[in-house]
Amino acid sequence: MESPRARRALVCAAVASAVALGGTAAGTAYVKARAHPAVRAVSSAVTPSASASVPGSGETAVEPVAQPTVDREALLAEAMADVPVGDGAEVSVAVLDLESGESASYGDGVFDTASIVKVDILAALLLQAQDAGRELTATEKSYATAMIEHSDNDSASALWRTIGRAEGLDAANERFGLTGTEGGDGMLWGLTQTTAADQLALLRQVFGADSELSAASRSYLQGLMGQIAVGQQWGVSAAGDGAVWALKNGWLPRTATGLWDINSIGRVTVDGRDFLVAVLSDGHTTKEKGVSLVEAAARAAVSVFTGQTSASATASATVG
Repeated sequence: MESPRARRALVCAAVASAVALGGTAAGTAYVKARAHPAVRAVSSAVTPSASASVPGSGETAVEPVAQPTVDREALLAEAMADVPVGDGAEVSVAVLDLESGESASYGDGVFDTASIVKVDILAALLLQAQDAGRELTATEKSYATAMIEHSDNDSASALWRTIGRAEGLDAANERFGLTGTEGGDGMLWGLTQTTAADQLALLRQVFGADSELSAASRSYLQGLMGQIAVGQQWGVSAAGDGAVWALKNGWLPRTATGLWDINSIGRVTVDGRDFLVAVLSDGHTTKEKGVSLVEAAARAAVSVFTGQTSASATASATVG
């Protein structure tokens, strides 16, 4: 017959065995939990840097540690420090990597739009036409082509009146998410005030899927911006591969000062990646100096994402 002491020994052994088995099961469950798909989904943003043994499991749980994010703003400020601006000139630039959704900006000044507002005018017209459930008329399309591809001012004035001048532009921009843009007084559409950040927001309406504009409206505007007259194919296109771009430039000599406003907005492609870029500037003594600066700033902005040096842009900015 088993003694009470022997029975107690057997019970203790059984309990110990059960605890050991339970510990192994718990450890396995813990490790499996650490490998949950929700964790794997963010694995690209973390790096294993420490490990700890799970008691009784014989397995190791890896603790993910977040990696520091890239400070694109700081990189852009550094890149722009190498771009010679010139005495009295001011520049602001904003850039968006369409693939990652990351953006960066430099400068927060308010500038005259000059002719880049023509993209905004056409976007407003297309939005109004969508609301009315109609297509653009043949005359409106003729004006739109001349206004965007050749920067024709008379056509811009005609469509400015069609959209309701500054009031119509401002109403459309409120829906587009522009917060720092104000339409010019009367017929002075070229003196519409804007920021680089707002122009980047406008470009997202034209080239992004999350837009107030329909796919057909976006495609139409993109097509016109991709067929700019030969003499006007400068600006942000200088930051791309050369063959793939869609843009609109603006240039305006101010009669009061004799100095130039030079702006450029659009999409460029570098190594198969698409970037939206907006560069605004003023205070240039010549148009050529303004163009060189805008192109240098565009290259600097894109280099923040590609890692390519903007040395060639810096060199070109000294010309003129």
